[in-house]
Amino acid sequence: MESDTTVRRIKQFGAQNCLAEDNNGSRDRCGNNGYSGDPKRKPEVSLYLLREGLAASLASVFILVLWALVHLSLQQLVIGKPTGEFNAVRARRHLEQITSVGPRPVGSPENEVLTVDYLLEQIENIRVETAAGAHQLTVDVQRPTGSFSIDFLGGFTSFYDRVTNVAVRLEPKGGAQHLMLANCHFDTVANSPGASDDAVSCAVMLEVLHSLANQSTPLRHGVIFLFNGAEENILQASHGFITQHPWAKQVRAFINLEAAGVGGKEVVFQTGPENPWLVQAYVHAAKHPFASVVGQEVFQSGIIPSDTDFRIYRDFGNIPGIDLAFIENGFIYHTKYDTADRILTDSIQRAGDNILAVLKYLVMSEKLADSSEYRHGNMVFFDLLGVVVVAYPARVGTILNYMVATATFLYLAKKASLPGNGGGRYVRDLAFATGVAVLSWFITLLSVLIVALLVTLLGRSMFWYNHFYASICLYGAASTGKMILVHTLAKNLYYGGVRLVELGDLYFDVSLLLWCCSLVWLTQRGLCSAYVPMLMVAFPLATKLLLAKEFKHRGASVKYSVLYLFGLALPYVHFMFLIWVVFEIFTPIMGRSGTEIPPEVVLASLVTLTTIFLSSFFLHFIYLVRSTKRILAGLGSVFIVMFLLVSCSFFFPYSSSPDSPRPKRVFLQHTTRTFHNLQGEVENRDSGLWINSFDYTGIQHVTPHIPELNDSVRTHCREDRPFCGYPWFLPVKFLSKKNWYLPAPEVSPSSPIEFSLLSKEETSWGTIKMTFSVKGPSHMSLYLMPHRGASLSTWSFGDGTPQFDLSGEYFVFYSHGLDAPTWTFWFEIQPPRDPDPSGPEGIISVAISSHYFFGEDQRTAQLEEILRRFPMWAFPSSWVSTYDMYRY
Repeated sequence: MESDTTVRRIKQFGAQNCLAEDNNGSRDRCGNNGYSGDPKRKPEVSLYLLREGLAASLASVFILVLWALVHLSLQQLVIGKPTGEFNAVRARRHLEQITSVGPRPVGSPENEVLTVDYLLEQIENIRVETAAGAHQLTVDVQRPTGSFSIDFLGGFTSFYDRVTNVAVRLEPKGGAQHLMLANCHFDTVANSPGASDDAVSCAVMLEVLHSLANQSTPLRHGVIFLFNGAEENILQASHGFITQHPWAKQVRAFINLEAAGVGGKEVVFQTGPENPWLVQAYVHAAKHPFASVVGQEVFQSGIIPSDTDFRIYRDFGNIPGIDLAFIENGFIYHTKYDTADRILTDSIQRAGDNILAVLKYLVMSEKLADSSEYRHGNMVFFDLLGVVVVAYPARVGTILNYMVATATFLYLAKKASLPGNGGGRYVRDLAFATGVAVLSWFITLLSVLIVALLVTLLGRSMFWYNHFYASICLYGAASTGKMILVHTLAKNLYYGGVRLVELGDLYFDVSLLLWCCSLVWLTQRGLCSAYVPMLMVAFPLATKLLLAKEFKHRGASVKYSVLYLFGLALPYVHFMFLIWVVFEIFTPIMGRSGTEIPPEVVLASLVTLTTIFLSSFFLHFIYLVRSTKRILAGLGSVFIVMFLLVSCSFFFPYSSSPDSPRPKRVFLQHTTRTFHNLQGEVENRDSGLWINSFDYTGIQHVTPHIPELNDSVRTHCREDRPFCGYPWFLPVKFLSKKNWYLPAPEVSPSSPIEFSLLSKEETSWGTIKMTFSVKGPSHMSLYLMPHRGASLSTWSFGDGTPQFDLSGEYFVFYSHGLDAPTWTFWFEIQPPRDPDPSGPEGIISVAISSHYFFGEDQRTAQLEEILRRFPMWAFPSSWVSTYDMYRY
């Protein structure tokens, strides 16, 4: 520390007031506290100032200790000893059995037969075991057919035929009028065993069913355990249940079990809509709480490109619920690495303990019977390191937020009214300092984005994908250094005549004011996440008031500095947990967000924003340190070294490490494309391997292994063909505009698609009605592209109104289970008044693609050959497809 050890008067302006080194030669001691200006504003006594090394050490230790606490809490999966009500070992056996059959796409024998048979066998065993007990158990295998539209991935329409639901109703022997719903799904995407998404949830539900059925005390209400077999087909089976099953009308609330990662803790990331009693039930009952309303509001904003069955039950069933998901290690989500051995038994235990406890609480609750009475209102909820959940009504949160904001403005108003701050001097100083702080944000963000742009131009994007802390060292060092540099320049060039202790106090007020403004803004918008700035205002303000005397008389002493940081600990540790969640979700997402979103910009922005938020109350320390030269030199050295290492390709983005794989995702389709003209004749036909990279690096790292896969075979979108003339499985062409097409022999699936126009007639109201029939594999995509001037007026899907015009095109996703009949559909189109002579002939282009995700038709010799050549760190998901286009 820099200090004077005695109380004394400051010498007149211009006089030397720095003492020589002390006996240990370890410090300078200056009585003017960094002041060299107007003698009228000199302090009466000397105050402590922070030494540079000590300030850096305190800040570093503080951040590292809190980060360690966050990670320690995440590793503590189970708190206390299990009660024995939920048997995780038995649930693990279910998980291993379900995943042992391999990938389970809709329509495959693995999904429709093997898994369904296993579930029915286990359910029957439970029914026989508990037949003499207090409950009755009813099983129904539902195979619904239906259609709906959804605004996901830009919006599309979904049609399903005979997909599978296994519904189990557990209720008292006298029956139950009101039901809870617990939902999981056992289907998977192609080429993934889907242990975490979502076999583990079904395994947990089987064991929860076993535990509840064996309970001697009768349940007040009933429970439906829905094992749905078509969630990966964009939520089809849940729609079939909630809109068609006779039990659905009795469902009052639901719990949905999902995954966006593999293992770890399951987090409550959305609840409602409204119905605060559900959050209260979770808070009261959950053994190992892990929840945040911030996650709910971020997820529902649409920033995260994902959706769950929660949406279907909410939008089509109009029932409230709780959505839980595993979020850790999203790098291997939907890949071949999502295996049962990567899910810890403790992770299964905690999920089972929580689901069992919450379900038991809800089915014994009187509120379930008439949940509409408790519908209105939202809840603010968050957990503290997984130990305890804080929850209170949103209206209470609003009052609390405004109370904290009022206290802050009173604190600032009192300072403005002090005798020494007359004439609005304090207000002007505060306004200018706030401007400096905000300017430092923009300068810092701009500087770091320039670094991110350089990294991108050097071809080193995603270097952090397998080395996360490398991004912290590069972008974190750049952003921290730039922030400190801006404020150091302000301190030395503009504030040269102001005491450092005054500046430290002023910039504490700046941080308080900025957080308070965000608190008021979020509260006025009705966001429950406003509790975060509330914590970031209330605790620092209380700490500053409690330490006011210490700071006034001694300045930035060791005691003051330590106690100040201690007062920041709780809001900062919670904020750092939220930061962990953000990076845990968004870092893996960059590996599957397509070729158009520059990941360096996203991650550099996130790191910079993290630096800005975390540094807010450390601005106080920057102005209490006499010098920042060594800190800036250290950060600059770290940045330069990291930039050189990144530039030299020291960090490779991907890894095939068995312990921590970071695969590159690539989609390969061996496809045959056929294009027909207006007369029905084939005008063009080709075949090839169509390759999509689902991250920004494209194929730059794959080309050295497969030289013929290079930019010379990159595709170009044909705007006159539906969806560019390629067999898009989902409408994501806007995410992945860079694709490659290697010529290959034709595919010849054993069950080729059969597509025909059944009828074409003109209606009395001037439209043309066209009816089609299709017979093909379990997954098909229909593309409709009315030509310029023409428009679809109605069709046989959903509610009859064509929805989600994607730049003039419509996408219909189709899937079926076993033994589905021929798919028949129709639409009406309004012909153009003035046909476009430069456009394609006819009034509409219709295309259909088929996708063979399982069985012998999934593979070809050409696919197998190129798959062998992919490097170990890649995950090439492959299948056979066809694309047929017709003009009418």
